[in-house]
Order: sequence, then C-alpha cells, then structure tokens
Amino acid sequence: MNRCIAATPPRRTPASPANPCIVVDTHNDTMMRVVDPATWLPQVDIGTNTPFHVDIPKMRRGGLNVPFFAAYSQGYPSHHRNLSRTLALLYALHWTVKANGSSMAVAKSVQDIERLAALGIIAAVPAVEGAYCIRPQDGHEILRQLHDLGVRALSLTWNHSNSLGEGVSRTYPEGTPSDGGLTGFGREVIEEVNRLGIILDVSHLSKATFWGALEASRAPVIASHTGISAVRRHDRNLDDDQIRALARAGGAVQVAFARNFLWEPARLATVASIVHHIDHVVRLVGVDHTGIGSDFDGTDVPEDLADASGLPRIAQELTRRGYGRSDIERILGGNTMRILREVEAVAEPSKNLAPFFTQCPEMGHVTDQDVPVLSARVDERIGELHAPSYRVILDGRVLESTCDEGGILSARAGMPLTRGQDGFHVLTFEAAISTGEVARETRIIYAR
Repeated sequence: MNRCIAATPPRRTPASPANPCIVVDTHNDTMMRVVDPATWLPQVDIGTNTPFHVDIPKMRRGGLNVPFFAAYSQGYPSHHRNLSRTLALLYALHWTVKANGSSMAVAKSVQDIERLAALGIIAAVPAVEGAYCIRPQDGHEILRQLHDLGVRALSLTWNHSNSLGEGVSRTYPEGTPSDGGLTGFGREVIEEVNRLGIILDVSHLSKATFWGALEASRAPVIASHTGISAVRRHDRNLDDDQIRALARAGGAVQVAFARNFLWEPARLATVASIVHHIDHVVRLVGVDHTGIGSDFDGTDVPEDLADASGLPRIAQELTRRGYGRSDIERILGGNTMRILREVEAVAEPSKNLAPFFTQCPEMGHVTDQDVPVLSARVDERIGELHAPSYRVILDGRVLESTCDEGGILSARAGMPLTRGQDGFHVLTFEAAISTGEVARETRIIYAR
C-alpha cells in the first residue's frame, strides 16, 4: 500500500523529503454544502464531522493534502448573480480557513503547498468552475481580483455556453442552442490566465471549445474531473484523441468518481472502475498524464469510496494491479504538482509589492448602505516609492477615487449595491508605482 496515503493523519506524517508524496484532488463541490441555500452565507463548519463527502476529519483520515475547492456557477441570466455566486463560494472557503487556521490554509503557489504539507496543514486551492462572472466589459479586472483571492484553476464554462466558449450541452443557460467553439474573448481570457499563473481547466467544454482552448494555452491544462470515453461513453468524458492532445501539451486527465462517468449501470461503479479509467490513460499516454478529481459533494460516488476518508483504496487497487510506489505517487498528486510548477513557470513574474494598506474592510465585511464609501489607509511607506497612483476597483469596475492628506484612499460605490443572493461583491485597493510594481488588497464584502 502507498504509505503516503495511508489512513494516518498528515499532521503526524507530513510531506517532506523523507515522505515526498502530496495527494491532490483537483475538484470538489463541498463549499456548495457549506453555504445556506437561501442566503449563500456560510453556515456549516467542516472542521468537524459532517454528512458531506469532504470535511477536515475525513481529509485527515484519507491523507488528502491538497483539495481544490470549486466555486461553481451554472450560468444565471444575471451577471450580478453569477459573480455573487462565485464570490459566495470563495468566501465560504476563506471563512472555513479562518475557522480552522491550524488545520487548513489557502495555498496560492507551489511553494505554499509544499510549506503547508510539510507542516501537516491542508493546502486548499480555490478554483472557479464555469466562468460566467467574466464578461468582455470588465472580465480582465474581475479575473485579476479572483487571482488576488487565491483562484489558481479556472474552467471557461460549466455545461452551458457563455461569452468565452461553447459548453458540452451546446446551449446557453436559457436553452438557446449555441454554435462554435472558443470565442475571441475566450482566447483573451486564456492569455490572461496563462499570464497570471492560473491553471486552465478544460472540463465541461464542447469538443470545438476544447480544441480551441488547447491551441490557445501556452501552459499545460487539466481536465479537473472527467472520465474516459473508451471505458464509459458519456458526453462529459474525453476520447482518446483528446487525451493524446492533453498529454502532448504536458497536461493531465483527472479521473472523477462520478458513478455515471465511470460505469454502466452507474450503480455498479466501484473503486476498481476508477482505476479502469486511470489504467486506460496510462496505457494510452503514460503514467505522467493522469490524476484524481473526485467531484465529491457534487455527484454520486461509488459505495466503496463513500467520502474522502476512503482515498487509500485507490492506492490499494493500484498496488494490486502492479503499480509501483513512484507511479502511484505521480497519479495521486505528483503529476498535478508538476503541472502547477509548469503553469507558474509560464506566468509573468510577479511585481507585487508588500501590503501598503491598513484599515481595509475585513474579508466578509457586511454593509447596510446602498452606496457606501469604500476606504483604506495608505501606509506612509508608500511615500518613499516613485510616483504612486491609486485605484479602487469594485466588481471589476474602476471607481473614481481620492487619496487625502491623511492617507485615506476612498471611493463611493457609484451605484446601489445588489443585495441578498446578489449581495457578494469583490473590492480591491491598489497602489501602482512607476517601476510597474503594484500593491493590492482584495476583499469579498456583502450587502444585506
């Protein structure tokens, strides 16, 4: 059995040079379970045992070091609702981390993941599933704000099509048929994703969009939760040509645990079914191009892998089939870690300055004002820098702002804030200097 994924809490056996395996699951929908279905505010702490597939005790027992937590939007008619839903699930993750700071932290880089794994702390990676909150008029600013919040993986669509490309259902959210693949704007977004160091996720795309996205990306991509058509024919599964192309580009196919992706009839899907899919990828393109992306808390999973505590059973089945420790480590996390490194290598070098703002609204700040004044204090150290310029950005819109003699940078929201389910907003204070370096503080706020 693979020692690094045995049911021993990672805190006792952290990843280290002596025990290098880092186990990565590139997709779960647990934050959808954390939030209240009516308000979208977080209400369930996964720091203790829950009925969910994923919580901290289950991840500990299963040896899961690096879960990707999806902020999923299905494509609402309203842009505000798509943005608010995405932000609500990202805020739920930040809220969860704050409540469990000794057990889990947000990881924004490979260095963060390796540092946290060595300490036995779960490295949570925020991801966006379905970029319906990104549109041509303000999408580049919103994408950068999402990056500030820690998003390191992004899929262009869920099943429904949008302004970036066509989804696998080949219809827009309201049911209108779509046609074509990646759009010109989608290509721009991929360029920005590459520049920022965010992994492009090609799950849920139509074939035309898949091929366009693969051609447009300068960095390796992943299919974060999918299956293999040669094993089980399904619209969401990848065919052999797609798998070969992903491998040629240095990417990986992350096998989902969704019963209906795995086997027919779905009720008979098992851990062995998951490994059948992994086996096919390995035979086709080698062991360096596959991994796991469970889809926990977003799908029905096999009875013999009921939640994250059961992950060691995958290692057991791989061992039974003759896989060695090194190959198992690559499948369970090493391949994804390699892709993360390569995506970071393609990204533009960071020009981020140390934080220069104080008295910012806290993450999750609640406002009752229709058109609030948003403010932060500029640290006096910024006066030592060259020609600072300031911006305040709300939901991708650059607001008219002022910085007074006392160092208070402020801006009025400009229009009444949407509220309730549409009430999550993303706020950034920015200071840029003539050398191109930038200091930013980004928060999610809530208008009730």
